[in-house]
This record gives sequence, C-alpha cells and structure tokens, in this order.
Amino acid sequence: MRILVVHGPNLNLLGQREPEIYGHQTLDELDAELRAEGQNLGAEVDCFQSNHEGEVLDRLQKIPEDCVGVVLNPGGWTHTSVALRDAVTTVRVPVIEVHLSNTFARESFRKNDLIAPVCTGTILGLGADGYLAALRVLCRRASAGDE
Repeated sequence: MRILVVHGPNLNLLGQREPEIYGHQTLDELDAELRAEGQNLGAEVDCFQSNHEGEVLDRLQKIPEDCVGVVLNPGGWTHTSVALRDAVTTVRVPVIEVHLSNTFARESFRKNDLIAPVCTGTILGLGADGYLAALRVLCRRASAGDE
C-alpha cells in the first residue's frame, strides 16, 4: 500500500520560515517521520514538494495504481488555486488536506479554502501531528477496504 504526501509552496522552508507558526521541524525531518510511521502501518510513503503549481498538478495526475490515498498540504494555493482544486477532483483515491497552522485563526484571506470542499477531510492546526493523523486514517481505511 502506498500513500502520497504532497507539500505545496514554501514548505521546503519548514524549520526556517516563521517557526512560531510552522514549528522548528524541517521538511526532511517531517518526511522521515512520515516514512517511518508509514512503515509501522505497512505503507510506503512517497513525499513530494514543489513551489511550482504545475509540478504539483502533474504529480496529482500521475498517481500510481497502488496508491491508496493522498495527504495534501496545498500551502498558499489553498486560497487561490482553482487549477489545484480541479486536479484534486480527478484523484481517484481519498485526499486529506492538512495545514500545520489553523488557517481560520489567522488572516481573513486564509479562511477562504478552495480545496477543502473536494477533499475527504481537512486537518488544521495540529502541526506535524496533522500529517501523521491523515496518514493513519488513510492506512486504516485502505486496510479495511474503505478507500
């Protein structure tokens, strides 16, 4: 069983950019934690990050056959990208949107989420634990046949 984790723009700066909001953990550390937890759950976790929207769209459109779910942090595209929203609607497996911060407790423009309505679920404000929770849910559902 395979889970795809997609990190959007600026997430390559985790641990450096606004650590009071996004934490001190780097993207490499987060990805390693997700891969280790995936292994514990019997899943292979593929992690992908890009600051280029087209690359993220291409990756979502080319999900491997053995993929059972996607954990997606669309970053700032959450509030602006109809193209990303449309790409998520074409994904044949569950997609869980994750944000490290609680976007509803921040600037007013962050309350506009174009992606959440086309996802299986959304997890906000739990930091890296949100990614882990999404991973666990996807693995549990796939194991139970509830994809």
